[in-house]
Amino acid sequence: MKHIALFLVAQLASLLPLAAADWTTTQWDAIVVGAGPAGIIVATRLAEAKLNTLLLEGGGPSYGVTGGDLSSRRPSWLNNTDLTRVDVPGLYSSIFGDGGGLICSGTINAYGGCTIGGGSAINAGLYFEPPASDWDSFFPIGWRAADIDGAIERVKARAPSTDTPSADGKQYLQSGYDVVRRWIVDSLGFADVKINESKDNKFDVFGRPVYGYEDGQRAGPVPTYLQDALKLPNFHLQSGTRAVRVQRTGNVATGVWVLVNGVETLVPLCNTGRVVISAGAIATPGFLMFSGIGPAAELTRLSAAGKLGNLTQEDWISNDAVGANLFDNPNTFIELSSPSITAFAPSYNNPAPADSALYLDHRSGPYASAGQTSVFFTRASQPDGRIVGFQGTIGTAGYADYTSPTTITLNIYGTSGLASRGSVVLDGSFIPGPDGNVYYSSAPDASAIAGFIARIFAALPADVQTLNLERNASVARIEQYITTPSAYARGQVNHWSGSCKIGACVDEAGRVVGTGNVWVADASLLEPLSVNPMFGVMTVGEKVAELILKGVGA
Repeated sequence: MKHIALFLVAQLASLLPLAAADWTTTQWDAIVVGAGPAGIIVATRLAEAKLNTLLLEGGGPSYGVTGGDLSSRRPSWLNNTDLTRVDVPGLYSSIFGDGGGLICSGTINAYGGCTIGGGSAINAGLYFEPPASDWDSFFPIGWRAADIDGAIERVKARAPSTDTPSADGKQYLQSGYDVVRRWIVDSLGFADVKINESKDNKFDVFGRPVYGYEDGQRAGPVPTYLQDALKLPNFHLQSGTRAVRVQRTGNVATGVWVLVNGVETLVPLCNTGRVVISAGAIATPGFLMFSGIGPAAELTRLSAAGKLGNLTQEDWISNDAVGANLFDNPNTFIELSSPSITAFAPSYNNPAPADSALYLDHRSGPYASAGQTSVFFTRASQPDGRIVGFQGTIGTAGYADYTSPTTITLNIYGTSGLASRGSVVLDGSFIPGPDGNVYYSSAPDASAIAGFIARIFAALPADVQTLNLERNASVARIEQYITTPSAYARGQVNHWSGSCKIGACVDEAGRVVGTGNVWVADASLLEPLSVNPMFGVMTVGEKVAELILKGVGA
């Protein structure tokens, strides 16, 4: 009944006063560009503070609760439910496989979610709280652990999580977990911990993944924050509507240009209004550039192509920090095989009848999880003084050339402390995307990750084989392997972050440098974390909302 109730909330949203009015002519207190995890949170908090708030999203529906044609977003075995592939954790990999109309197309040169929920609707849902040391080591004053604690607690109070994703409380698909625990805990000596309960310990720890799920379904900001916002008469979500640029008079935003039926239309702010850009770490810098804010070279190109509207060169806000500092985790897949492993690859259209029945009737079984069964973390000091973080996650199936019934995949990330950075740049068609410097542009990063892989390989049990990289490989050989493009190495994790650095692209309040009323709230503000970024992105949403409301006295 709860799921049906949420669906009805979404359907009834069109009856609310602001939704019934012409949203393009309403003078808004706040326009939030992008209904990803941070954008939803900011918009919800501003609306709850009585600000008339418009949330714009270029993509369309995602979860079942967001309405639309559910059949276009799910396999037939989910018919007669209120679910789509987004709701079912075990169908996560199908989104990565074919996009399902949920990912960005023609708007960024990268993989990302262009749908209600953004990345939180298409990722695996891994939900790790960053250690306090991440905030204290990599963020400026005002964003340290003590400063961010309130935002963290607000996220935890509203967005559920679990390390037991199946609603029946059982753990499924555990053969890989058992093998890897024997390797990482028994042989290598890592501590077996509850990951989020031990969030500040990221040295030699192993545990079960924490997911942003509830009752066997994907949770996140869409079924929580957004449903609360949709009940408010001063909130409106407009999906399927692409924002083009901010309209400015000098340093003050006066509205946002959007495409309505292919026509650029100006949606106005009230005299005391503000714009919050939450389009993601690739799209947000591009949107700023189209708004006349960014590197002078890019603004010159945009101006020559007539892409800056009525902005003259005197109106430009030149800032080389816009789009700089772009980060993604470099990752390597290691294919593992053991007679003790029973692999499992979910089927989108034809799950085993027992598995589909268990999920449909009880939200339990293999389809209640995205398939990561275990995770481990550590750190290591480097010759240059940096402390670099590493993460490993274990899946339930092999990959690419190695998909036998006894094969699973270990995914190794480099995390906090890495030095490699790229930039968001515009291509010949002015579509933003990463340049070629994101991965291993700082050579010591590869050495650090290779050293970690060599360390764990040294403790590998005799009955576990590495299929795509020899178990006795030297550090030099591993470094060569992980930096050579292949199906298993240098792949994009799509944890894009850092492209609007606090203190350079935005000030400590999250306001875009050089503007009076334009903020950024998304992964662009995050430095590389020791964990997957979703929890951090949601925390950014809460923190920026707090800082905006502090400025208006709410």
